[in-house]
Amino acid sequence: MQAISWRRMLVALSLAASALTHPAVAQETPNVAVAANMSAAMPAIVEAFSKATGRGVKIAYGSSGNFRRQIAQGAPFQLFLSADEEFAEALAKDGHAESGGAVYAVGRLAFYVPQGSPVGIDNKLKDLGSASADGRLKRLAIANPELAPYGRATREALQHVGLWDGIKGKLVLGENVGQTARFLTTGEAQAGFIPLALAGSAELKARGAWSTVPESWHAPLRQRMVLIKGAGDTARAFYRFMLEPQAQALLKQHGYASP
Repeated sequence: MQAISWRRMLVALSLAASALTHPAVAQETPNVAVAANMSAAMPAIVEAFSKATGRGVKIAYGSSGNFRRQIAQGAPFQLFLSADEEFAEALAKDGHAESGGAVYAVGRLAFYVPQGSPVGIDNKLKDLGSASADGRLKRLAIANPELAPYGRATREALQHVGLWDGIKGKLVLGENVGQTARFLTTGEAQAGFIPLALAGSAELKARGAWSTVPESWHAPLRQRMVLIKGAGDTARAFYRFMLEPQAQALLKQHGYASP
């Protein structure tokens, strides 16, 4: 009996030593809710975080509006990287987040036209209006303004140039910007509005062209993150990492401005 006890003790000591030598073993891998517009930049950030800390995170992409609702209903996320401030601040106000969090990036909106589209591209959207009127434009892809901040920014931009009312009947709405981008790459829309970060990704860059929508045409796309109540150490470390120079440099490479 004494020999068995010593063997158990040695196993326990071995496991403890392994956890100290390999911190990732002792750390949980938290679920992180991330706005779909971050899908091009996030893999590089997660990889950099893992190399710097030895820890990992599980990323789920989706619309900020859906994530806000899911987290309020108890979805097991420890950190929420929203595409704007409204949904993140709402979680803090309702007591689901630890605080109001921090702005980690400022996004830009792009007007994207796939190869072979009959719609011309320009940063004043002049041909978009003409194409809608003469029938060249059949479908315009945007993210749902009720769920996605980039969809709301698109609506504001089209209202700014007087095109919204005339073009509403041609809209095909993506639940998030990732689905909106798929509408453009599969030929379901002749033009659309997506984040600059996605327009410049390898896949979309090879399949079309884009122009950046003037920032003055819509409210700033200030992307805010919040720690969800009960968040663990790894989620907190990733939150801090998002604000550090390495992550900020990677965000800048993908078309985001620093907060």
